[in-house]
Amino acid sequence: MEFAQQLLNGISLGAIYALIALGYTMVYGVLRFINFAHSDVFMLGAYAGLLLTPKLGGGTFGGGLAVLAASMAVTAALGVVIEKVAYRPLRGRSTLTVLITAIGVSLLIQNVAQNRQVGFGPNPKAFPAVFPQKTFSWEVAPAMTNTVAATADTAPTVNVVPAKTLSVNTNQLAVLVVSLALLGALHWIVHHTKIGTAMRAVSFNATASSLVGINNDAIISFTFALGSALAGAGGILYAMNYPTIDPLMGTLPGLKAFVAAVLGGIGNLPGAALGGLLIGLLETFVKGSRWSTYSDAIAFAILILILLFRPAGLLGKLRVEKV
Repeated sequence: MEFAQQLLNGISLGAIYALIALGYTMVYGVLRFINFAHSDVFMLGAYAGLLLTPKLGGGTFGGGLAVLAASMAVTAALGVVIEKVAYRPLRGRSTLTVLITAIGVSLLIQNVAQNRQVGFGPNPKAFPAVFPQKTFSWEVAPAMTNTVAATADTAPTVNVVPAKTLSVNTNQLAVLVVSLALLGALHWIVHHTKIGTAMRAVSFNATASSLVGINNDAIISFTFALGSALAGAGGILYAMNYPTIDPLMGTLPGLKAFVAAVLGGIGNLPGAALGGLLIGLLETFVKGSRWSTYSDAIAFAILILILLFRPAGLLGKLRVEKV
C-alpha cells in the first residue's frame, strides 16, 4: 500500500519536472544552448498565480483554470521578452557567451524578485488554493485486531493494526490532468501544425529553413513563449502541492528538471517527459526510505552517471558537431 501511495506521489512530482524539462529541451533543440533563466520563469509563474488567484476567482474549478491560463500567458510574454532583450543580440556568438548571459539573467531575476520595492521581497509567502480542496481516501485493507493469549506471567494483550488507505487530493489530480493535457497539446502543436513543422525545421537546420521562407526569429520567439508557458504552469502546480513560495524556489526544481532533460536526451521532447517522470519517482521513493537525506543529491548523481555512460540520454542520439 505504501508503494502505491509513493508511486502516485512520484508521478505527480515527475509530471511537474517534465513540464519544466520540456522548456529546457525545446530551447536547446532550436538554439543549442541551456536557458538557465528558465527556472526563474518557473518561479515567476508561481508568483503570477499568487497575485491572480484572488482576482480571477481561484478556489473554484473555473477560477483555477483561469488562473492557470493567465499565469501561462504572463510567463509566455516574459519568455519572449527575455529572448529578444538578452539572447537575440548574442545570436551567432559563442555558446559560452550565451551561457554566461543566461546565468546573468537568472541572477538578475532572482535579485529583482527579492527586492521589496520592485519585487516580492525575500520572505516566503503562503500560496492560496487555486482549485477546490478535497481529499479522497480508499480503504484497501481493513483494520485488524490480534489478541495474544494470557500466560502465567502476563495478561492478555490486544494488538491493533490500523487500516491501510490510499489518499489522493485534488491538487494531485489537477497536476496529473493538467500535465497530460499540456503534454498532449504540445505534441499536437509540434507534430500537427505548420508552426510546429517550422520549429522542427529550424531545429534541424536554421540556415536552410530561412532559405525556404521561414521566419527564424518568429519561430525562436514562439519556442521561448511555449517553453515559458509550460514553466509557468509547472510553477502553479508545484506551488499547489508545496504551498510556500519564495524568489529562490525555482533553483532546485529547475536543476532537477535540467537533469531530467539530460537523462531523457536533451533536445528530445519525449525524452524530457520520460526523464522528468523518472526523476520524480526516484526522488519520492528515496525520500520514503532510510536514504531520505540524499533525495536531492540523487538527481545530480544521475547527471554524472548519464554523462559518463550515456551522454546522449535515454532517448537521445549523439550528433557530430562541425567546427
